[in-house]
Amino acid sequence: MAGLVAALPVALPTLSFAKADTAGKTSMPDPTSAATLDFTRVFASPALNGPSPRQVRISPHGRYLTLLRNRPDDRERYDLWGYDRKGGEWRMLVDSLSLGTGRELSEAEKMQRERQRIGDLKGIVDYAWNEDSASLLVPLDGDLFLAGLDGKVTRLTDDEGDELNPALSPSGTYVSYVRDGRLLVGKTGRGQKAVTPQETSETVHWGEAEFVAQEEMARLTGYWWAPDEAHIAVERYDEAPVGVVQRAAIGAEGTKIYAQRYPAAGTPNVLVSLHVMKPDGSGRVEVDLGADPDIYIARVNWSRDGKTLYVQRQNRAQDRLDMLAVDPATGASQVLFTETAAEGGWTNLSDSYRFLKDGSLVWWSERSGFGHLYRFKDGAWTALTSGNWEVSSLVGVDEAKGRVIFTGTRDDVLASQVYAIDLENPGAPERLTELEWANSAVASQDASTLVISRSSPDQPTQSYIADGTGARLAWVEENKLDAEHPYTPYLASHREPSFGTVKAEDGSDLHWMMITPELKPGKTYPVFFEHYGGPHVQTVSKDWLGARPQAIVDKGFIYFRLDNRGSAHRGVEFEKQIREAMGTVEVADQKAGAQYLKTLDFVDPDKIVTYGWSYGGYMTLKMLEADQGLYAAGISGAPVTKWELYDTHYTERYMGDPRQVPEAYAASAAIEDAPKIADPLLLIHGMADDNVVFENSTALAAKLQNEAKPFEMMFYPGHTHSVGGPKISVHVWNTIFDFLERHGITGEN
Repeated sequence: MAGLVAALPVALPTLSFAKADTAGKTSMPDPTSAATLDFTRVFASPALNGPSPRQVRISPHGRYLTLLRNRPDDRERYDLWGYDRKGGEWRMLVDSLSLGTGRELSEAEKMQRERQRIGDLKGIVDYAWNEDSASLLVPLDGDLFLAGLDGKVTRLTDDEGDELNPALSPSGTYVSYVRDGRLLVGKTGRGQKAVTPQETSETVHWGEAEFVAQEEMARLTGYWWAPDEAHIAVERYDEAPVGVVQRAAIGAEGTKIYAQRYPAAGTPNVLVSLHVMKPDGSGRVEVDLGADPDIYIARVNWSRDGKTLYVQRQNRAQDRLDMLAVDPATGASQVLFTETAAEGGWTNLSDSYRFLKDGSLVWWSERSGFGHLYRFKDGAWTALTSGNWEVSSLVGVDEAKGRVIFTGTRDDVLASQVYAIDLENPGAPERLTELEWANSAVASQDASTLVISRSSPDQPTQSYIADGTGARLAWVEENKLDAEHPYTPYLASHREPSFGTVKAEDGSDLHWMMITPELKPGKTYPVFFEHYGGPHVQTVSKDWLGARPQAIVDKGFIYFRLDNRGSAHRGVEFEKQIREAMGTVEVADQKAGAQYLKTLDFVDPDKIVTYGWSYGGYMTLKMLEADQGLYAAGISGAPVTKWELYDTHYTERYMGDPRQVPEAYAASAAIEDAPKIADPLLLIHGMADDNVVFENSTALAAKLQNEAKPFEMMFYPGHTHSVGGPKISVHVWNTIFDFLERHGITGEN
């Protein structure tokens, strides 16, 4: 790796189709005129944010960089591109249009994509490197392909069946995937066969992640290859205990009824077990997960030598997380260590951990009250980072140099930076990125090479290859706002945000962000107040916000966001105030933001509009119910209206079990108090939503109608939780502003 990095040119070549300046920062042009943004252009191609690479990865040997790049003429279609760092050239490795069939995906794969919030994407959405760095596994339109760096693409499957969770074994010897509830494995290029039992019940699944694992735990697979390919750990789950929801996916020309197993809060989860077997399915042993069957398998990993299987076991209450060390030969397990939540809190899951060659572990924990990194070695813990700030992600560990690379909020909670610390002698973190940017990063396997992505309020996302010190070696995508950039015609009206804080009732600082039109003396402006409000999410940051907020500002509105108590990166005490109290502290904090807005002489205090989607849609309802007249109108998109309708893992983490705290659930509901809403309300929902099921909105609509309360609604046939697309998104946003105009809420253009 070091030799390849040293061989890179010093002159910082641009790997995309733009030119770099010496500072690496886009110089904003000063055009004399600009077009006004509308929603038709916001959601059209090419994307106004510029190229939006996904799944940026470095090959195991470090020579190649690959990514999924969207097309200029179709922002939602992605192809696989590769960059040879030695030769300095980009090539399209797989053309999704020429290779794909365009056939409809199975319902199972559609739902998996919905769990990942990529249901609207087309072409290639994922891929995996072979360990030899010579080829990549590429799923496309329901089939599997092996793409070589020489341009040769080999079809591995060609049938109508599912190929869920496809993977190459670590050395590329085997291809594996899930079909019809069974795990199939076979030598690469020679066909695959089922290696798990044929069950008598359709409720049993092998090798898949159950619904809540995909939706809430960010665990998308149910099987894990040992590094030496000698064994596979395979999850088995039986969803027979889970209640059936008759979900109607209402489409434009018909309705499909799905008997969906949906584990609603307070009801049984799936029964899970974990097994270790050889690649042909022989020698299967069951892992001892303990006496309590009502648990979650949160994470599964193999040790570097393949001799130990590590399983993170979380209890139903989510206040305890055990790390189990498992003997793969017998399935016997022991508790290596336990994370226990602070009183009144919960254990947040994380992917920020690494098992090292010496058997030690770098581990993320909130045990100090803030998320930090620790090293577990020989049964003892050493703190690697500390302070009243948070490590947001572990990027990698360069074991050769003894450096740990991570992102965090040490310098600014609104702009994450990339840092490094010494593994053996941790001191003050060394910052590797520039403060005027919000940054994220991925690393090569040995963490000697980074790909850093960054943006700022005046620059869409850029990405570049860096060495382990953060020094930029070459651009991956400079995305410069030059004459060719699709956003350039709108730069003259581009308005940068301002930031500030207001106080919560408990004295906490609540961060806000605001974008205003060009203010005219004596004029007042309406406010489009967008919120999310749900726990463990941050919406106020010093990054590129995209074109949609700018289009709202171009309509003469002030655009405003505020992060309430319960949001991420502020520590355990700040976040846990939402525990058994959804719809209370966050509503009060958003109210504090609205009251602050009303003190500003350029704000029209009678025209503050509140908008949110999903949890934000729920917030809209609770805000209108709690403070009639404070807001001029509210838009509620895909809201949860009764938390007993939502799933176990998410809801019980924050609200507890409704069988134990029914009073908390009654207070949090949005249906009973809906008749209190006195301000104009627009309700929006996808009619095939399998996450926040459509019943949430129909129950609310029925309540309002039965109380003769006026409101407006717009429901979208065939659309799931993420209602969107080049035309549908335009319809959604034009509907919102048409609604506001009907109620006399308009901006000054």
